[in-house]
Amino acid sequence: MYTHEDLGTLQNQSLKLQGWIRQQTFSPELKKTLRRFSSWEVAELIFKVNQSTFRGKLAADPSLPAGEVEPDGRQRWFSLEEINELRRRLKINRKSLMPTRPAGKRAVRAAVANFKGGAGKSTVALHFAHAAALDGYRVLVVDFDPQATLSHSMGLTDVSEEHTVWGIMARDLIRETERMNRGPVGAESGTALPQRHLPEAITGLGLGELRIDDFIKPTSWPTIDAIPSCANAAFVEFASAQYRHLNPDWSFFAAVSRYLDQIPDESYDLIVFDCPPAIGYQSMNAVFAADVLYIPSGPGYWEYDSTTSFIGQLSEALEDLSYGFDGTLPTGKIALPKAFYDIRFLLTRYEPGNELHRAMLEAFRKVFGDLVTDNPVEMTRAVEQSGRFLSSVYEMDYREMTRETWRRARSTFDNAYDEFRASVHGAWEKMEAGE
Repeated sequence: MYTHEDLGTLQNQSLKLQGWIRQQTFSPELKKTLRRFSSWEVAELIFKVNQSTFRGKLAADPSLPAGEVEPDGRQRWFSLEEINELRRRLKINRKSLMPTRPAGKRAVRAAVANFKGGAGKSTVALHFAHAAALDGYRVLVVDFDPQATLSHSMGLTDVSEEHTVWGIMARDLIRETERMNRGPVGAESGTALPQRHLPEAITGLGLGELRIDDFIKPTSWPTIDAIPSCANAAFVEFASAQYRHLNPDWSFFAAVSRYLDQIPDESYDLIVFDCPPAIGYQSMNAVFAADVLYIPSGPGYWEYDSTTSFIGQLSEALEDLSYGFDGTLPTGKIALPKAFYDIRFLLTRYEPGNELHRAMLEAFRKVFGDLVTDNPVEMTRAVEQSGRFLSSVYEMDYREMTRETWRRARSTFDNAYDEFRASVHGAWEKMEAGE
């Protein structure tokens, strides 16, 4: 027989070994660091120019970042900061290397969601964030999943629950309750709750006074920040139900959206949500705040069946949220009824030589049509290895394997990211058109 005490003992055993495990997956200093990128990668894979053209540009202007030279002098290696400096200053054929970004528009928010575990949500979110950073974009990742796989992959392991999505939701409850108490309409209707009705367990934590930046943590990637998660945040589903009881008029599903509205539009270009494998308070906050919805799925029938159930339940939940409040709730920059600029289905763990996988890809396309991406994420040895070591293929050094193995893994995510980037650009165009 095992009780909660036994589970607590097992957790303590795991916590004691966390340092050793980090040492195996990250640097000896227990801190994840970002590698440098070779001049070959910078030229052909990041800037997409000929190596000789790139070398010629560097030789013509000694003030440009020169990177670090290998002892044999054959290859230069650049940090991401140096790459971005080169991107800002170089022009190829009179064209800027800066990424497309309409002025005056906020960051596009993309949710990677499906309630099927193992669908590859964290892997897809991680690779899209890294690919976007290499593309020159400033990225914020938000980890809604208490399993915290994305947070750990970003090197964030020492996280308190107050600085997770739970903290954002609790902060929003306090602030929204205070706003309702001050509102004359709320007072006349009798629906406003006095501040004293929120228990000390919530108000005494000081969450209401936390600033926007208190939830945002830097990562080993200089242009990627994160709002991390942690295992202790798993109770948010229970807490959220309690919070709704304390203030039934609190629009809990818009809490994260309201928080993101407070971030200056110019701070980030892209915000990526990694959602938990369930439709709950956290995932609904993510989906409600999102402009673009990406739904990854494995290439099996049961995964297809689960994906079908997911979009059905999500449809019902969003319908209830969109039409159940007569447009009276403060939802910030997200309008009711809730609408996405784009929805995409992405097959993961795909093996092109597997007959069943090919059949399932065609089945997805027959059912969902053009909403299925053209490029599934293939399962390669390098992709599998990257997941094992909590890193993306972009972080892996190609010298640790054959270049062909590494390039195949990278190309599958490059192709998937290219389509994702098109969805982001499309969202910006629709924002500008006022749709």
